[in-house]
Amino acid sequence: MADIFDLMIIGGGPAGYTAALYGARAGLTVGLMEKLAPGGQMGTTDMVDNYPGFPEGINGFELAMKMKAGAERFGARTISAEVTGLELSGDIKTLQTPKEVYKARTVILATGAQPRELGLPRERELRGKGVSYCATCDGMFYRGKTVAVVGGGNTAVADALYLSRLCEKVYVIHRRDKLRAPQIQQQNLEMAGNVEFVWDSIVKELRFEERLTGLVTEDKNTGECRELSCAGVFVAVGQVPETELFKGQVQLDEAGYVSAGEDCRTNIPGVFAAGDLRAKTLRQIVTAAADGAVAATAAQEYLDK
Repeated sequence: MADIFDLMIIGGGPAGYTAALYGARAGLTVGLMEKLAPGGQMGTTDMVDNYPGFPEGINGFELAMKMKAGAERFGARTISAEVTGLELSGDIKTLQTPKEVYKARTVILATGAQPRELGLPRERELRGKGVSYCATCDGMFYRGKTVAVVGGGNTAVADALYLSRLCEKVYVIHRRDKLRAPQIQQQNLEMAGNVEFVWDSIVKELRFEERLTGLVTEDKNTGECRELSCAGVFVAVGQVPETELFKGQVQLDEAGYVSAGEDCRTNIPGVFAAGDLRAKTLRQIVTAAADGAVAATAAQEYLDK
């Protein structure tokens, strides 16, 4: 049985390591549990261009290691283990791993979310080489080029509109014959002169050499296939929050995200949520880091009381 930590954080992405930094710097005993490598989605990003303080951009894994070093400088302890069970009620929270049980007075949930993939062959290999899941993260790399957006909801429409200001042409590929986004957003997109809609269609194949070179789409009604040449495809068909472990313990919304406000407090005293698993409007590295700072400060205030 390990010592009782003041604060235990589940997840080593930007939210988790920012929370660890703020907690440890405030004098709390802090543990951070990460089952894989530091960084989460950020750690798999080739170049981060929109995080303040790095005018030339920075590799995502390098940024993750810097965040980890910053937290550990003040005494935060990284524990390389997967949490397989936990009990969050009561004053002392219990976290089970395959080898050991940990206890903490407060817990921050920071396991993030994963983009929903298309499920196509070589899709993961082409991530960062023409396949992206975040237009605001990677759109600048495709300035003046032709790209495609897959999806028909709010995120897809917002991504397409954003990319239309940067790119020569934007294909919007949707499996239905109309978008699901609010009418005003659709009108704004329709007014863009460089957007072409590919209705009732799904992506069947990725064309590539060293990088993505195009897509093959299939019309769901006719079965007709079409080749689209493009330098990048932005997949906007939703995200999957990493919250399965927390079901039945903290309140989740209909989509599975943790219900926590801007103060990052969940419905359980002493338990906080930070980063992409929290129900909110914008999921970026900088907003995850902000959540981490807020959650750690809220945990400190909870302990003080």
